[in-house]
Amino acid sequence: MSDSAGLSGFSGVPVVSGPPVLHVKGRVLVGAEDVRDELWVIDGRITYERPRGARETTVIEGWTLPGLVDAHCHVGLDEHGPVDASTSEKRAVTDRDAGALLLRDAGSPSDTRWIDDRDDLPRVIRAGRHIARTRRYIRNYAHEIEPEDLVAYVAREARNGDGWVKLVGDWIDRETGDLSACWPRGEVEAAIAEAHRLGARVTAHCFAEETLAPLVEAGIDCVEHATGLTEETIPLFAERGVAIVPTLVNIALFPKLAAGGERKFPRWAAHMRRLHERRYDTVRAAYDAGVPVYVGTDAGGALAHGLVGQEVAELVKAGIPASAALHATAWGARQWLGRPGLEEGAPADLVVYGTDPRADVRVLGSPDRVVLRGRVIR
Repeated sequence: MSDSAGLSGFSGVPVVSGPPVLHVKGRVLVGAEDVRDELWVIDGRITYERPRGARETTVIEGWTLPGLVDAHCHVGLDEHGPVDASTSEKRAVTDRDAGALLLRDAGSPSDTRWIDDRDDLPRVIRAGRHIARTRRYIRNYAHEIEPEDLVAYVAREARNGDGWVKLVGDWIDRETGDLSACWPRGEVEAAIAEAHRLGARVTAHCFAEETLAPLVEAGIDCVEHATGLTEETIPLFAERGVAIVPTLVNIALFPKLAAGGERKFPRWAAHMRRLHERRYDTVRAAYDAGVPVYVGTDAGGALAHGLVGQEVAELVKAGIPASAALHATAWGARQWLGRPGLEEGAPADLVVYGTDPRADVRVLGSPDRVVLRGRVIR
């Protein structure tokens, strides 16, 4: 369907003789500085031109944002591995009702493409299945392979995904008893180059410090968690434009994880506690240096879905301005993922609040109205 579907008329003014029109009024936050008074939804798409001959059946008022983005979640897995369609559906509904209408599923062993056929569920951008080193990740999550097979598996998941591939960059090494990088430099360079050749971007799960510089120098596009950023590596990220998705609501679990593994891996436990203690300073320093920061929750494993508003609040707690934290889940995140916001002719995926989210981001997780594909869902 073209952006002008359902619209016709003279002088750019849409004339509607068929379907009803949704009228959204109040404060429409098209961008951080672009605020308008109203928009209309015709045949599921946005217009800022008042239509003639329309039969309005629904009027919504409030503060409107594009559907929020959770750029790191897992609709198709739980702490044990793949989940069935019913479980994935419940998770997608939970995210939708919390205002997250665009999800980047950052690694899943389940096929969730059936979600694309549902007009009442969020849009999903998939990174295929995790690619991990043998016995170096959570059981039943990933393709577990050795370095000589990395390029082939990256090519496979580049074809299976929606423009993203997910590597496990580091994990606990049972021999050293601490976090360590999973992939040799040469193999990861070749794998990232192959993904780029196939038109996909590459991201990686990374906790440790030592993992980051080699991945960035190899051409990686994004790093998940990025707890190991330091004053030495932050400038490298900023220079290369490598984004981070901090998942602070997930990093909050590090003390619990450390306590559970301390007896067997005391070095790892102490390391995880240090990463947790400086998490806010790490994210704020990255933002201050110009590193692109986006919102993701890591929901689906140990965490429930529907936490996008809490993650935005965590970014603000870390010292990121509220406007920038909103950018990280709304306008900027959608642009980064190649999806439209509230532009003329864009699909009408939007959320409406009773109070201004710029004044208090804690309202984000409880929208008054959710509009998906032009339908008022709630």
